[in-house]
Amino acid sequence: MAPFKSLWLLLALWCCVHGSDAALPQRLTLKQHYAKFQERASSRPSLNQAVSKVFDPISFGADSTGAADSSDAIMNTINATFQAQQGKALLPGINDLGGAVVDLQGGNYKISKPIRLPSGGGNVVIRGGTLRADDNFPTDGYLIELHSPSSDQKHGFYYEDITFRDILFDSGFRGGGLRVIDSARIRVDNCFFIHFGTEGIHVNSGHETFVSNTFLGQHVTVGGDPGERSFSGTAINLAGNDNAVTDVVIFSAGTGIILSGQANILTGVHCYNKATGFGGVGIYVKLPGNSQTRIDNCYMDYNAIVLEDPVQVHVTNAFFLGDGNVVLKSVNGVISGLTIVDNMFTGNGNAKAVVEVQGTFNQVDQVVIDRNSVTGMSVKSTTAKLTVAGKADKWVADFSPILLFPDRIKNVQYSLYVNGNESIPLHAVTSTSNNMVVVEADRVVDGGVWVSVDQYSK
Repeated sequence: MAPFKSLWLLLALWCCVHGSDAALPQRLTLKQHYAKFQERASSRPSLNQAVSKVFDPISFGADSTGAADSSDAIMNTINATFQAQQGKALLPGINDLGGAVVDLQGGNYKISKPIRLPSGGGNVVIRGGTLRADDNFPTDGYLIELHSPSSDQKHGFYYEDITFRDILFDSGFRGGGLRVIDSARIRVDNCFFIHFGTEGIHVNSGHETFVSNTFLGQHVTVGGDPGERSFSGTAINLAGNDNAVTDVVIFSAGTGIILSGQANILTGVHCYNKATGFGGVGIYVKLPGNSQTRIDNCYMDYNAIVLEDPVQVHVTNAFFLGDGNVVLKSVNGVISGLTIVDNMFTGNGNAKAVVEVQGTFNQVDQVVIDRNSVTGMSVKSTTAKLTVAGKADKWVADFSPILLFPDRIKNVQYSLYVNGNESIPLHAVTSTSNNMVVVEADRVVDGGVWVSVDQYSK
C-alpha cells in the first residue's frame, strides 16, 4: 500500500499548488484538435510553394526511345537546371545550384550536336540514361561538354562539383564522349563510354577530375578481337593537374590513357586495349622532365607503360601480362626520381626486357628499378648482386645483362672470401667499365667475390 499512499500525497500537493480546477490536465475536444491541426498546417510551406530541383528531359519534350533527336530538349533541361537556384556561390563566379539533378530516367536519347553546359554552375548531378550520337554528330565534338566560351580567352574555373553517374556515352564512331575544360572537382562515376572516334574522356586544365568505376572501349569486345590492329582513339586524355583515375577498365582503343599534366594518380586501371605488339599503348605519360605521376596497382594486359623523360614517376604493384612492359623514352635525355618496384611481369618467353630504354639518357639520377617478379621475360634493374667463384687472382662480375643503363655503375660493394686455411690476399676493384666489376688479388687463391652494384645516383 506504500506506493499508493505516495501517489495520493503527490496528487494532494498538486491541488494545493494549482488549485482544484487545475488538478488534472484538460482533455481537448475533437473540434479543438482540428483547430490546432489547421494552425500547424498553415505555418508549413504548401506543396505549390515547394520547388523541385529534379529535372527530366522527357518533360521538356525529349524522346526517350531514341527515335527522334533530343538534343534541344536535353539542352533546355540543362538550362532550366542551371537556373534552379541563385544567390549562393562555390568558387568565385560559380553559382551553387543546391544539388540540382538532371534525371535521364533510363531513357535512350539520340544526340545530333554537343550538349554544352552553361558556364558558371556547380553542385549538379546528371544521371541514369543513355546518350547516343546520330549520323550527323560533328566528328570534333563531344556528347557532353563542360567548355565555357571564356576559356578561349582566359583559363580559369567555370564549372565545379558536377557529377556524371550511371550514363552510357555512345559516340557512334563520330566524336568523343565527355569534354571537361577549366573545371574543378568533377566526378565521373559508374559510366560506360563506347564507340568514340576521338576520345572517351578529355580533360584540359582545371583541377581534380575523378574518374571511377567506369568502362571505356571504342569497340565492344572482351579481348582477342580480330579487328584489334585497327583500334584507334584514346580512352582518357588527362591534360590537367591533380586528377585521379580509379578502378577503370579500358577494353579497346589505340591508347588507353594519356597523361600530360602533373600530379595525377592512376589506381586499379586495367588496360587491354590495342596490344603493344600491334602498336598500342596502355598508359602514356607525355610530360617530359616534369611528370610527377603515380601509377599503382594497375593491370597492363598485353600493354606497355611509356614514360617520356620521366621525372618523379612511381610505378608499383602492377601486373604486366603478355610481354607488357615499361618503356623509357628519351626526349631531352633527362630521367630523375623514377621508381619501378614490386611489380609482376609475365611474358611469352621471348626474352623481352621488363624495362626498355629508347634513345639516350645523358642525365640519370635517383632511379630505382628493383624487387620485380619476372617470368618469361628478361630482368632489368638498377641494382644487382653476383657471386663469382674460382681459383684465381682475378674475378669478373658481369652485370651487363641485368643493369638497365649501359656502362653506368655508380656504387660498388664487394667481399672476397678464401676457402680453406689460406690467408686473405691483398685485393682491390680495378675496373667498373661496361657494367662489369673486376676484382684482382696479389696472388692466386681458391675463393671468390660477392659483389653488389647500383646505378642510383648521378
